[in-house]
Amino acid sequence: MAKTGIRQLADHLGISIGTVSRALNDRPDVNPETRKRVLAAATDFGYVPNQSGRSLRQGTTNTIGFIVESGTDGSGSNDNFFLEVFGAIQHVFARHNLDLVVLPCSTDEDPLHHLQRMVSRRIVDALIISATRRKDPRISFLADAHIPFITLGRSSTPGPHPWLDLDFEGVANTAMDRLVAKGHRRIALGLPSNDINLGFLLLDGYKAGLERQEIAFDPALVLRAASSEQGGYQLAHEVLSMGNRPTAVLLVHELMAIGLYRRMNDAGLEPGKDLSVIGFRESPLSRFLIPALTCFKLSLRDLGQALGESLLATIPAYAEHYPQGTVRRVWPMELVPGDSDGPPRM
Repeated sequence: MAKTGIRQLADHLGISIGTVSRALNDRPDVNPETRKRVLAAATDFGYVPNQSGRSLRQGTTNTIGFIVESGTDGSGSNDNFFLEVFGAIQHVFARHNLDLVVLPCSTDEDPLHHLQRMVSRRIVDALIISATRRKDPRISFLADAHIPFITLGRSSTPGPHPWLDLDFEGVANTAMDRLVAKGHRRIALGLPSNDINLGFLLLDGYKAGLERQEIAFDPALVLRAASSEQGGYQLAHEVLSMGNRPTAVLLVHELMAIGLYRRMNDAGLEPGKDLSVIGFRESPLSRFLIPALTCFKLSLRDLGQALGESLLATIPAYAEHYPQGTVRRVWPMELVPGDSDGPPRM
């Protein structure tokens, strides 16, 4: 059978090409019964729209890009974080026949230049960007270009753009209160080695927790390392090399806990007894650690769904389905108590 086009569908149904086109594009001015007939016929005849032609006519690609920075500290791209988020976002986009594409930015490329190249190629209609910086020129660029976007992460760069971010300050506050209640006073903080904004947020929460507990801030206890197993190993080595060791540590990334556990094991020490450890997020990998890691959990599926819906809420073609308007939300995280943070060993 020859490939079926929109004209053949119109002839078969006895309606105009324009009506078929509007029905296929889910236009509101099409009678629901007519739309149902058109979609059924399209399925029966195996009709596949010419996407390149449609994109040229409409000026759209029906594709939304998610920019991730591969290997970046704190980005989460080296575990299952983004895989679950991607799946939930695509579930939202599929309601409107939209597709999600992942646009990785390598560690040796400037994030702004990468973004500018993606925009110049016109391969997506809107964007989700992650690994936001304290000052992030990508936000200003997208705002000036009038491209719909949402950020997974906050920034001090001004603008009315929507964002979702994890509650880094809340995690730090809860962790500090928990550790101090167990008797800890010298508490180290493991941060990423780059300028990603989440590191600043966690540091803000850490300082606030110290102040609330009337403990003086010691910059020597703020350690920076790659958000990876190797980074955790390095951080643990620094802690063990200190003359006046901290008795506890809060880590910005759960993968760091794996390396930290290994370094402590190499030194004949036990996490939770010789050094209390609180990780950031509960992940499949961290669940295999012994002792069980005290950390925080969230629903990645719910986060991804909220990201997708919050972005579509800012795009006129889809806004009527998502009346929440511009979303700026800090995503809560729940403490998962483990055995990795006991009282300090005297």
